[in-house]
Amino acid sequence: MAYSVLMKQGILLAAFGSSSGQSESALQFFDTKVRARFPGLPVRWAFTSLPVRERLAIKRKKTDSVRKALEKMAFERYSHVAVQPLQCIPGREYGNVQKEVLTLSRERNIHVQVGAPLLHSDADIAAAATALLCHLPVEREKKEAVVWVGHGALHPATARYTDLAQAVQHLDPLVHVGTMSDASALPRILKKLHERQVCHVWLLPLLSVIGRHALRDLTGQGEQSWKSHFEAAGITCSPVLKGSAEYLGFIQIWLDHLELALRMLKAH
Repeated sequence: MAYSVLMKQGILLAAFGSSSGQSESALQFFDTKVRARFPGLPVRWAFTSLPVRERLAIKRKKTDSVRKALEKMAFERYSHVAVQPLQCIPGREYGNVQKEVLTLSRERNIHVQVGAPLLHSDADIAAAATALLCHLPVEREKKEAVVWVGHGALHPATARYTDLAQAVQHLDPLVHVGTMSDASALPRILKKLHERQVCHVWLLPLLSVIGRHALRDLTGQGEQSWKSHFEAAGITCSPVLKGSAEYLGFIQIWLDHLELALRMLKAH
């Protein structure tokens, strides 16, 4: 797509953030895909999590909040900025990004458009369901199950995970989607696994990057982790610790949302 030379345009990517080496590599991989899709447009990053930014500051790795990153871009005379959050659902964190963007754009007279999260529309659900199936472990055998687990939230938008789970089940009844915030998700999935006499499950995080939730709550050694629950039920479990920002199928959805945001900016 072509961009006007009469306006100074840029891209701001907003992730929750993580201080692990793997997550840094995942975000760098996402960054390369953004730059390849939109050559010539500067790309900046912001982390929405204050604790993550503080941990990185201790390591002398400076990161900006969404507001701070936009303030810098406004100071550098960017007139149009597309902000693409790496959230999965339009929940509270995504809403906070929208609020920060709206406030800053009014204060600094800069045109900003926020791209949609991964699971926003019904079309996104269909695309994400296809991506889930495209990125199943290649070692998976026919009767083995796969469980994708998102973070979830106490927010109405969490229903998007339920929509995704239903869409995936229509395509492959041995592929499940749950969230860590839903206490009923794991027992419900375990029941379905027992009904189909599943003996082995592949456990995959549906999180943009791998952080403490995946390492502790999903695959940790504690008895409350999802892996421990599967094993206690007599089901062997193989975790695959990759974030959704490392899978091309999910990246494509985010990039499509970013392209739409850039196109909407052209109207200003």
